[in-house]
Amino acid sequence: MFRRTFWFTAGAAAGVWATTKVNRKLKQLTPESLAAQAANKAIETGHRLKDFALDVRSGMVQREAELGEALGLEASPDAPAERELPAPRRRAPLDATPNTTTTYSYRTMSYNRNEDH
Repeated sequence: MFRRTFWFTAGAAAGVWATTKVNRKLKQLTPESLAAQAANKAIETGHRLKDFALDVRSGMVQREAELGEALGLEASPDAPAERELPAPRRRAPLDATPNTTTTYSYRTMSYNRNEDH
């Protein structure tokens, strides 16, 4: 009698446990749950990328400072700037009307590219 009661209780408990597990898994696979999980992963990934970018930026600033110190490029804030940037070069304005009758000559032959059209 006790043996049957034990196995009946063990079977019922296993059934309840399995049903609970299946229902939890089914709830995790609903579209709303999947969308929420994807959004959470995207937010987490965004935070990790932001932290990585901040680490890279701080490393760049540190390395630039080290290189500037090693090359003697660091100037104190109260010291006058010894070197200034050169003035920007001025370029000649582009001609508004390009030459459309370009003539090429090779030895005695001349070629006008507008004659073909």
